[in-house]
Amino acid sequence: VSLESPNRTNPRARKIARRSKHPPPHSLLPPSAPPPRRLASRQIAMALHAPVLVLKDSLKRESGAKVQHGNIQAAKAVSDIIRTTLGPRSMLKMLLDASGGIVVTNDGNAILRELDIAHPAAKSMIELSRTQDEEVGDGTTSVIVLAGEMLHVAETFIEKNYHPTVICRAYSRALEDAIAVLDKIAMPVDVNDREAMLGLVKSSIGTKFTGQFGDLIADLAIDATTTAGVDLGQGMREVDIKKYIKVEKIPGGQLEDSMVLKGVMFNKDVVAPGKMRRKIVNPRIILLDCPVEYKKGENQTNAELMSEEDWKVLLDMEEEYIKNLCVQILKFKPDLVITEKGLSDMAMHYLSKAGVSAIRRLRKTDNNRIAKACGAVIVNRPEELQESDVGTRAGLFEVKKIGDEFFSFIIECKDPKACTVLLRGASKDILNEVERNLQDAMSVARNILKNPKLLPGGGASELTVSATLKQKSSSVEGVEKWPYEAAALAFEAIPRTLLQNCGLNVIRTMTQLQGKHANGENPWVGVDGRTGDIVDMKERKIWDSYSVKAQTFKTAIESACMLLRIDDIVSGIKKKQAPGSGAPKQPQIETGEDADTEQMIPE
Repeated sequence: VSLESPNRTNPRARKIARRSKHPPPHSLLPPSAPPPRRLASRQIAMALHAPVLVLKDSLKRESGAKVQHGNIQAAKAVSDIIRTTLGPRSMLKMLLDASGGIVVTNDGNAILRELDIAHPAAKSMIELSRTQDEEVGDGTTSVIVLAGEMLHVAETFIEKNYHPTVICRAYSRALEDAIAVLDKIAMPVDVNDREAMLGLVKSSIGTKFTGQFGDLIADLAIDATTTAGVDLGQGMREVDIKKYIKVEKIPGGQLEDSMVLKGVMFNKDVVAPGKMRRKIVNPRIILLDCPVEYKKGENQTNAELMSEEDWKVLLDMEEEYIKNLCVQILKFKPDLVITEKGLSDMAMHYLSKAGVSAIRRLRKTDNNRIAKACGAVIVNRPEELQESDVGTRAGLFEVKKIGDEFFSFIIECKDPKACTVLLRGASKDILNEVERNLQDAMSVARNILKNPKLLPGGGASELTVSATLKQKSSSVEGVEKWPYEAAALAFEAIPRTLLQNCGLNVIRTMTQLQGKHANGENPWVGVDGRTGDIVDMKERKIWDSYSVKAQTFKTAIESACMLLRIDDIVSGIKKKQAPGSGAPKQPQIETGEDADTEQMIPE
């Protein structure tokens, strides 16, 4: 046998190898031949299995079911915080903010807004209640409780190695069917029927702190929204709560003194209190957003004067300019001039001589409201004033002193399209809470004006949805059947929480309720949150607005799906430096904003 490798030159060795389909046995190799190649391949394999570092050391990465469990726990923790604030028998939460102020409330959004939360999944839960608050203004607590429950029932499926997308598919299907059920049991409402509207707004406020004051807040909310509503045609009404309804909180007095003004009020006095009238009946109002004073240069302007006469000429020019402005304004015989900018002493003198009251430096938003209330048009240049720009719809202008501040009232307007809600109360904390409740109530009233449909409250809608979905789950095929059924059960979290907050025997009452709702009948039977009795919601006038309920379901299920589909969290990503900035020259102290986000995920 030659000393060379067997396969290459030796025909006999090659023949053996071909015949046996195996390399020639070791005995054919001389003692000095290289060892077989299997060893080399083993070394390559070991080199391949060496750990490959892709992420930096400072980054933390969690993946797989661990992340999903973590997210579900975080979401449950958030929903447990505010679970006790659902329903009429709800508890209040007291929060101390950084500056030492106190917030006492049971509004889900207000509570979560104040919390400082580290876990990313919990943060997205807080976003939910904010979205709900901006979108429909009510149902901020229910949405968190429902989303928490949806994630809680999904946990068992993740433990059984269900794929998250299967669960999400089932949830989306359940959501479509739930909205269909809501459409079926919804009942149209007549917007002009004040009784029905009152019942609706009261059932929204019944769960809040001001529920104890009966119809007071509900009346305020309905008055304000019907005043500021604008007809869009086709029976639709649009109400801009932020722009045209101002809530003015003045500590002192009693809550019962609160009212909706047929017009607006603002925290200003006339410019020259002694000389100008403080009460004008049927005033003609001119609104300006330009200064009534001599125009100053943009920046420092130097004028060199050679003689004293030039100085006199300059002063006369200023005086002449202001006089012209006032003459142009006085041409229209106004009784009240309001400007957003400054008003010089000279102009004040001319106006008060003509018996015109003036108010200066008013906020733009207030000016817009006055324009809407009294029918005036805000003018940019006095030269362009027209008779149609003068507001004549106001019945009374009056300056009153409330507490130790002066407030101007422009009230008794004919058909105002903006209004002010005046809230009085014992202390600032109470006023803040009343304002939050009023915002919710106005949102509910606005939703009804926008989409006049009602649903039963007191957990009745959720139970009907749950019963119908349970029935339908038998027709769902494949693996999706179980998560679909679980979603149906999750809807029961709302009535269950209502019962828990009443302090009743939850299991017994829930069983009775489920019996009543079996097969999706009796959709109007629910829990009276005050007494815990099982009653017909129509009789007790416990109603919910359709848009709030539909939005709650959509937000809760969609967010639950989003959180379930997260399977990887990478934290500790540093902010990128701008190219070319190089290393910082001095040691920098990290502030809260640019601190490392490594602490984001609790161990």
